[in-house]
Formats: sequence, structure tokens, C-alpha cells
Amino acid sequence: MISVAGKTIDTVFSQEEIAAEVDRLATEVAARAPRNLLVIAVLKGSFVFAADLIRAMHKAGIAPEVEFISLSSYGAGTNPGPIRVLRDIESDVKGRDVLLIDDILESGRTIQFARDLMVSRGAAKVELAVLLDKTMRRQSPIEADYVGFRCPDVFVVGYGMDVGHALRELPFVGRVVE
Repeated sequence: MISVAGKTIDTVFSQEEIAAEVDRLATEVAARAPRNLLVIAVLKGSFVFAADLIRAMHKAGIAPEVEFISLSSYGAGTNPGPIRVLRDIESDVKGRDVLLIDDILESGRTIQFARDLMVSRGAAKVELAVLLDKTMRRQSPIEADYVGFRCPDVFVVGYGMDVGHALRELPFVGRVVE
């Protein structure tokens, strides 16, 4: 446990564990031999995972084009509403293999929206890579093609994920201890 910004954080997945999983995932992606690969990182939470995975993919012999999409299902409150595209990609996906990268697959609503959007735009194949999978929270019938860890049913922070716009910088995934 560590103390950061007045909060006690218990490590769920260490920096070393994450690095090993990122390398494993990159090797799995490379083994599927994607064609004309477009990687799309779903912002904001995935930015650290996406950066590490893209670098690991380079080491595995893949040179993808990289894009970013920002989606929101929350307005001013905390109850989910309709999903909106806040920032769209600039590249054409028609006929391309697309890999969506997200930090955590929980309800699945947002990533299902992103996958459906890319399919509707003519992507040849759309796969999903997530660092964390919380299957017990699923609301949409979607599964990731590449999963780093099965996540326990706890609120996690770090490695790009935040609580109140804080703690994204942590090099590990942790949970705030009450």
C-alpha cells in the first residue's frame, strides 16, 4: 500500500505484471497478422495502456497507424445516458483491420458503440484489446479479443484510470482503500 494525494492505494496489478501482459498481448496481436492495421485508443483512460501496447507491437513487428476517439456516456451526472462521440478519428476504416484499445471492459456499452461504429464505416475486422475485464458488470453482449487481466469487482485507479481526474499517473493498477 502507498499513500498518494491523501489516499491510500492498494496494488491490484503491479507495474511488472502489467508490462508482462502488455508484451503477451502484443505477441498475440502479431500472431494474427493484421492487415493495414489501424489502432484506435479510446480516450481518456486507455492512453497509458495504448502507448505501451503500441510500443510492444512495434517490438513484435507490427507498425500500425494510430488514432484516438473520445466517447462519453455521461453528462453532468453519474447516470449513463446516450453515448456521444466527443472526438472522432480522422482516418478512413473502410476495408481495414481495426484494433480498439480500452483500459477496462465493464458494462460494454461504450466499446460496443465504438465497435458498431467502425463496422458501420466498413472496417474489414474490428477487434478489441483491454487491459482489464470486469465480466460481472457486463450489460452489452461483447467480449474482448485480447484481455490483460480479469479484474475483481473493485473500483480501480492508475495506469491511465482516474478517480475525480486524479491518480492516472500511477504506474500500476490499484484500488483506493476506504
